[in-house]
Amino acid sequence: MYKRGKYQKTDKNYIFDFINNHPFATFVLQGNRLLATHIPMLTKGSPDNYILYGHIAYNSEQYQYLKDGIEALLIFHGAHDYVSSSWYKEKDISTWDYSAVHVNVRLKLQSREELEQSLNELVEHFEKDQKNPIYYKDLPEDMLKEHLPLITGFWCEPVKTEAIAKLHQGFEKEDLESVTRHLQQKENSHSQKLKQDIEKENNM
Repeated sequence: MYKRGKYQKTDKNYIFDFINNHPFATFVLQGNRLLATHIPMLTKGSPDNYILYGHIAYNSEQYQYLKDGIEALLIFHGAHDYVSSSWYKEKDISTWDYSAVHVNVRLKLQSREELEQSLNELVEHFEKDQKNPIYYKDLPEDMLKEHLPLITGFWCEPVKTEAIAKLHQGFEKEDLESVTRHLQQKENSHSQKLKQDIEKENNM
């Protein structure tokens, strides 16, 4: 991870909230080569003491390497976008603004009962705001019996956490206003969210 001081984030509340607000993670571990899967991860606990949990399918390349005690890396991504030097008052180098959290973790496999509970919590978390939610327990029993043997769940104990928010800190107000204005004009969700992140970070 890029570690320029002014971009680093160490506040536990910031990191915990970031993970909860960007739960779709890149899950990386060492197999016969580096392997990555993209999966939702939830937290359980508080900013001072939490674990994460998720699951992968048995047909994932990573499955055969899952065992208690191995280390893995979870990468959580925030909004990001290209920033053109043409947006600045004076010529400068173009860049990319973004935010991310990396969490090195140790894995512990879940029991079947823990997996079922985790799936209930996962579906409820994302389904609860739907107009007509369908929760995991609402699915046909035969479907659940077929589904559960095809996946494995795991707990992730954080052992090291790093966070960065590269959001034009230290730039002059005129350049910040130009950057956020150009992002606004792009009219896509990533650009709009990045604009908001820059404004919040720089108290605009």
